[in-house]
Amino acid sequence: MTERYRPGVALLVIDIQNDFAAPEGSLYVPGGEEIIPAVNAEIEQAVAAGSPVVYTQDWHPPTTPHFSTSGGIWPPHCVRESVGARLHPMLRVDGTVVRKGTGGENGYSGFTVRDPLTDAAQATELHRILATRDITTIVVVGLAGDYCVKATALDGRALGYQVVVPLALTRFVTLQPGDDTRAITDLRDAGVVVVPDQ
Repeated sequence: MTERYRPGVALLVIDIQNDFAAPEGSLYVPGGEEIIPAVNAEIEQAVAAGSPVVYTQDWHPPTTPHFSTSGGIWPPHCVRESVGARLHPMLRVDGTVVRKGTGGENGYSGFTVRDPLTDAAQATELHRILATRDITTIVVVGLAGDYCVKATALDGRALGYQVVVPLALTRFVTLQPGDDTRAITDLRDAGVVVVPDQ
């Protein structure tokens, strides 16, 4: 594993929750649980180098336009206080947790939530947390590569961060064929350093 961590670098661990990373989860990302040992090793490396680790966690109300039951595209998932919303029990948690979608918003990016009806954006606390640590580079891992990892990485670039996405530390939903490759292209076009899976 390359040495990614030094002062100014933070690790963002995106949505490794039971509903996404466990086969019985309501919105299981195929292979989601397979990345956890490698993500834990990444967390260990970041902590050892003194780099902050920040976790994101979907934390939705029971009813929201984000869900298919109320007109959205996703089955109900990560409902606050539910087992599905918990971070996966195998995941090492050693840092701050930023919850998103708490008011029923679309919470794809760790940096921004959006009203599912108007698309109005509201910042989460993530950018502030990173700014207090003088972070200039973020490494984004977790689930899923074509949604929340991608959205977080693109927002990070828009905010001026250098962004690294190691493909070995994410998995893709791929609702439509080619979503994964399109996501990777979008990331690279935005200047994200996409590290090939090895």
